[in-house]
Amino acid sequence: MKYHEPRLISLTNAIVVTVFYIILFMVGALIISPGSLHHFYTIVFLLCSAVLLFVISFFVFRYTLEKFIYSKIRLIYKTIHSIKTKKSEVRPPRIDTHFLDEVSHEVEEWQQEKSREIEQLRQLELYRREFIGNVSHELKTPLFNIQGYILTLLDGGLDDASINKEYLKRSEKSIERLIRIVEDLDEISQLESGQMKLNITRFDILALTREVMELLEMKAQKKEIRLVCAQQEKPIFVEGDREKIRQVLTNLLENSIRYGNEKGRTKISFFDMDEHILTEITDNGIGIESDELPRVFERFYRAPRGRAIFAKGKGLGLAIVKHILEAHHQTVNVRSSTGVGTTFGFTLKKV
Repeated sequence: MKYHEPRLISLTNAIVVTVFYIILFMVGALIISPGSLHHFYTIVFLLCSAVLLFVISFFVFRYTLEKFIYSKIRLIYKTIHSIKTKKSEVRPPRIDTHFLDEVSHEVEEWQQEKSREIEQLRQLELYRREFIGNVSHELKTPLFNIQGYILTLLDGGLDDASINKEYLKRSEKSIERLIRIVEDLDEISQLESGQMKLNITRFDILALTREVMELLEMKAQKKEIRLVCAQQEKPIFVEGDREKIRQVLTNLLENSIRYGNEKGRTKISFFDMDEHILTEITDNGIGIESDELPRVFERFYRAPRGRAIFAKGKGLGLAIVKHILEAHHQTVNVRSSTGVGTTFGFTLKKV
């Protein structure tokens, strides 16, 4: 229902009262003195009194309505507006505005805003539960492994030369996994809080990429994956923390090797974007479902398909990549097609 402002309501009521008065006057005149309506002075008196009655009725109705509406709505208006603006003092609305329309609009906006806040809180709560569950799962696996190995050694395995050394080595690997998880989480926390200081320098990202490729060559050979770098001889100089960008390249290349197809290929390409250099790592692996793409940079998140195929991986590598590049005030993006492959791209300032 569309409400009208007090002025229109007052005008309508004043017209109704005036018309009703004119009708009553004419009917009365016809009854009391049938010929009086033909007299000039009677007509003048009728018109003057009607105009006067219209003006008085209009202002009386308007004053009454505005006072009533203002007194009833002011408290609601101030309450809603103060909640929205988070201010203790709110300027009262002007009397000549569309009060009911304004309040209806304010209530609708307030309701939509609170609905959005509730939805955000629900999403944060869901993320919190998932995060706690993922942390618990990632820590539980190596802890249980360590516990199993130690209990086996305590139950007599320590005296068995065929297993004691092997179980201690396995325990050490599980402890190293725990340490890496804790270190990665600590690094993400420092990056998020801005506590980690970057050592910004000018360096050749092409040379750095080839260094990382050499370090991962053996891991790629185990899956018969070829690491291919763009054929370019000239250095590509960018600005950033060289060691942090090394970590970005390492995490992205390891990710492509882990989820790439055997006898596949991972290609690193560079594109000049005027003020920035875009680096892309493309594989022809299993790919990522489109509805999973927005979440790949979340901590501990791994797509269900990738988790089902590959048990290894902490789900922190891409989260670290995202935070490192955000600390550089740069971007990282991903595009993927299932069964075709995935491309991760990030930018750095060109110098």
